[in-house]
Amino acid sequence: MRLFSYLFHGLLTLFLLAISTLALSSGQALHLGMLPWKGQSLTYWLFFSSLGGLILVVLAIRRIWRPLFFLWSLAVLAMMVRGFFFSSYYFTGPPAFRRALYLTAGALIAAFGAWFQARHEPQRSRLTR
Repeated sequence: MRLFSYLFHGLLTLFLLAISTLALSSGQALHLGMLPWKGQSLTYWLFFSSLGGLILVVLAIRRIWRPLFFLWSLAVLAMMVRGFFFSSYYFTGPPAFRRALYLTAGALIAAFGAWFQARHEPQRSRLTR
């Protein structure tokens, strides 16, 4: 589950970083109805939060600041649930709704994986102490 969590959040942050970088470089505003921001502020929020998320993924893989990675995964899950299901966002049809369900389920599984990696401390042998 930890590996899934790293992979899910790594790919998600890389994707969001790529689209926000493209939007910043082209000057076009992003339109993501499931997020609370609009226009240029959405682009900046997406860029800096995905950059921070990518840094947290790398640090969690290196076993540094693992609880912050868990908090990041909870924030991502909360934004998905809120944005897809408790906002004015609407789906264009059943396939779009299923994609949102799959993405949210992936975020839930990744949050469990982040929880397990946050509370798991590897045993050190007496030779390494």
